[in-house]
Amino acid sequence: MRILVTNDDGYNAVGIEALVGAVRPFGETVVVAPETNCSGASNSLSLRRPLSVRQAANGFYFINGTPSDCVHIALTGLLDFQPDLLVSGINNGANLGEDTLYSGTVAAASEGFLFGVPSIAFSLVERDWRHLDTATQVAHELIKRFKEQPWQQPLLLNVNIPALPYSQLSGFRPTRLGRRHPSEPVIRSTTPYGESVYWIGPVGQPLDGGEDTDFGAIQDRAVSLTPLRLDLSDHTQVQAVAHWMQAHD
Repeated sequence: MRILVTNDDGYNAVGIEALVGAVRPFGETVVVAPETNCSGASNSLSLRRPLSVRQAANGFYFINGTPSDCVHIALTGLLDFQPDLLVSGINNGANLGEDTLYSGTVAAASEGFLFGVPSIAFSLVERDWRHLDTATQVAHELIKRFKEQPWQQPLLLNVNIPALPYSQLSGFRPTRLGRRHPSEPVIRSTTPYGESVYWIGPVGQPLDGGEDTDFGAIQDRAVSLTPLRLDLSDHTQVQAVAHWMQAHD
């Protein structure tokens, strides 16, 4: 296989090195990742400044842009082939529920999916890389399964891995996205110059965390496998909008 590896924590993050180690046994591996940490960048593209591609001593390509920039450039000019698989991560922290809307890790995978490349985003649910070896083994197993049994059509898969020893995992569980309560309030502070500044507050607690959700899987110490789609249309409300527009005609 030919595998494109990316992330949102930056090309020198511990997680991407672990992911490369997990995928290299399965084929040719190319890394194209951001120069700096881009957590929370979502699907943003840099349209008003030029981007540069450089190569590190270890062979990784890095770009002074967002995770989506990296995948977009890789697939539209940098590489002379279409990858068989794109993997993103391993992220330093969870991407559960609405996190997926903000996540640079998931955004990089979704950019590959938009180009027809099967794509997987991997996240370790606790920060500081605790039990990164578990996430590495999970990634290795899923990519091995993909190689042995490729998907019939491209899929965008969001994988969250509990921060536990591998022996304590309860298995792999297909899930849907759960939902969180609204985020905590912003944190206000003052600069040495007397200016008010604000930090985005912590994420909210799960609101919908049933057994079939990604939150529920993690709670039960299972690896969460959530297939995502990029059609944001609310098909159930199309007729409601039509009636609303016709109400005073």
